[in-house]
Amino acid sequence: MTEGTEGLFADTEEFPNQDAQARLAALVGLDETVDRLVSEAVVLLDPSLVDAWSSRVHGQVIPAVDALRDRTPMFIFAGDVGVGKTEVAEVLGQAISRAADADVILYPLSLTARGRGAVGEMTTLLTRAFERVSKDFGRTRRADGKAVAMGVLLIDEADALAQSRELAQMHHEDRAGVNALLRGIDGMRTDRLPVLTILCTNRLEAIDPAVQRRAAAVQVFERPALEQRAALLARLLSGTKLQTGDIDDLARATGDAEGRGYGYTYSDLRQRLVPEIALTAYRRGTAIDMTIALEVIARTSPTRPFGLKD
Repeated sequence: MTEGTEGLFADTEEFPNQDAQARLAALVGLDETVDRLVSEAVVLLDPSLVDAWSSRVHGQVIPAVDALRDRTPMFIFAGDVGVGKTEVAEVLGQAISRAADADVILYPLSLTARGRGAVGEMTTLLTRAFERVSKDFGRTRRADGKAVAMGVLLIDEADALAQSRELAQMHHEDRAGVNALLRGIDGMRTDRLPVLTILCTNRLEAIDPAVQRRAAAVQVFERPALEQRAALLARLLSGTKLQTGDIDDLARATGDAEGRGYGYTYSDLRQRLVPEIALTAYRRGTAIDMTIALEVIARTSPTRPFGLKD
């Protein structure tokens, strides 16, 4: 690891790999979103693909393709807690790897170094992080422009680093951090590095406007709709005594309810509700059935939307 970057990145991950493929397959209800993001990411990271298309159908690389090539390879994923934005960000490299037929490395930026109090520390660490990624991917394009390896730089809880500089109470160090982030993103775009930056946030409105303007895509993740809840529950509860009609009833029961204008998130269903259904049936030594499922729903409330007060 480059000197001065210790502790800045969490464990990197190389794609493709089987574990990531399993996680990708588990993203029930988000298939269309993932497919669209992958399609756009591949073009951003490997413009030679769209160059070839333009030459084939137009006889030349048209100006619209030049404009596409100048876009910043950065996505912003926004949405409530538990709606799948971080999960998608963590495994998107797997889908990109398969679509582009190239190795991809995920660099999850760690915020553990933030808040130590040393003036200029976060700015310095951010600068070194971009230097590390730039060094790793500085020579990964062939002479024809095709990328033989790609990177994904993931910044979770991005509002902690990219909060709007328009805030009057913003500390000078935080402003400097946003500036360092912008310089790093702009530098990778100028150098045409095959690196996609993904910013995840619960508060899109808190992200600096200059950061938002640079994003090639802003994807807002919502809580799962009825059909998505049904698809996920059907997958997680397959092999039980529950029938299709039962699954549909459970999907409706995990949506909006009287006195509560919000339904369950993906993580509520996957990590809380279904495991509790299984555990309850296990404790009783019986099979999972509708009675147990409804009983667990009655005592397992969905996560309150971020920022919503009682």
